[in-house]
Amino acid sequence: MLKQERQQKILEILEDEHKIIASDLSRRLTVSEDTIRRDLKELDKQGLIKRVHSGALRIGPPVVDFTTRQQMSNEIKVSLAKKAMELIHDDMVLLIDGGTTNLQFVKNLPSTLRATIITNSPPIAMALGDREDIEVIMIGGTLFKQSMVNLGIDTVEALDSIRADLYIMGVYNIDPHIGISVPSISEALVKRKMVNISTKTLAMVTSDKLDTVSNHIICPTNQLTYLVTENVKESVRKLYDKQDIFVVE
Repeated sequence: MLKQERQQKILEILEDEHKIIASDLSRRLTVSEDTIRRDLKELDKQGLIKRVHSGALRIGPPVVDFTTRQQMSNEIKVSLAKKAMELIHDDMVLLIDGGTTNLQFVKNLPSTLRATIITNSPPIAMALGDREDIEVIMIGGTLFKQSMVNLGIDTVEALDSIRADLYIMGVYNIDPHIGISVPSISEALVKRKMVNISTKTLAMVTSDKLDTVSNHIICPTNQLTYLVTENVKESVRKLYDKQDIFVVE
């Protein structure tokens, strides 16, 4: 098998299985582990995979701007949002950060819901502007235009005086072994703070983000209370179950 063919096969295996181990690939492709490691290094350099100690993980969907992401997988995002509604009740204090799935969530909130919603996302605050029974508290900071959220020291300091019943986290990448991660260190710091000031944490995650990893770890996955998602493999579900995470499909 030529190198190009072998590397394409590695990508196909990774897409199907979500995680690959170098020693296992060596046996399956009948080449040395050194050859596999060189392949993984090259694929990582091309931005096609994320190398980890024993092998590699998927990198997840490409990081694109907020406006572009609004047009992607909307039916799935609405479906996840509706599943998450079962966990919401009147008089909750909800902390919601950025993300197009989170935006779909607030757009689909019941018209009779009474709640306080705290957010660092201008689009989410705007979407709630006409809701008389929902108090909206906007957290300031420096606008990170790619994700349309406010970030920075002002954001973190404002969160010091807040305690939320439920934090609804926008997720870029999640892996049950490595944790929840994002490409931006500024977002990681704000999201970590939001986890720490909330009684419970919920994440709505499309399947293309499952078993993927980015550069900056927010927290271990066991910090989640609820994972609302789709198409979870039974073996992966068991890993979340062991961490006492309630998985909603």
